[in-house]
Amino acid sequence: MGKIKVTDDCNGIRGLRIIEPTVFGDERGYFVETYNYNDFAAAGIDCKFVQDNQSASKKGVLRGLHFQINYPQDKLVRVISGEVYDVAVDLREDSPTFGRHFGVVLSAENKKQFFIPKNFAHGFLVLSEHAEFCYKVTDFYHPNDEGGLMWNDPELGIEWPLPDGMTAEDLILSEKDQANASFAEYRNR
Repeated sequence: MGKIKVTDDCNGIRGLRIIEPTVFGDERGYFVETYNYNDFAAAGIDCKFVQDNQSASKKGVLRGLHFQINYPQDKLVRVISGEVYDVAVDLREDSPTFGRHFGVVLSAENKKQFFIPKNFAHGFLVLSEHAEFCYKVTDFYHPNDEGGLMWNDPELGIEWPLPDGMTAEDLILSEKDQANASFAEYRNR
């Protein structure tokens, strides 16, 4: 090990981890190993990733909070261009931190990655003019297996840092995300 620094003090929520890879840079640019199974397994992240995804979004786009119902996925997320505020909400009903969340700024500059285990809701808000977001998952996409929570649910109390010059009313959400359930609805399903 030694190529990555792993922080697992994420608001006391077991399983969430921030990964900071070692960056080798000089006057030409930099090199970074973004994933090495052996390093991750030694850090307690022993997953078989089966799919890589990438999305591009403009400033003020908020995607989430999404989760998978019957086919939960571990996720390893990072930003390769721009900056986002990334959030995970603990949906493990047997967890002492059920309903708690943690957020972290991920950017092309800081090169941090965020590991989110199964049974968490996940979302992000684009803070820069443009952002490209990449993530690895441990199960394939099942289109009829998606759930969602309201990004601004008062019970969750997520303090999203609004992009410069924007208000909450300016944020851009998909129609599906605008119709996401409240946390109370999720608990009482």
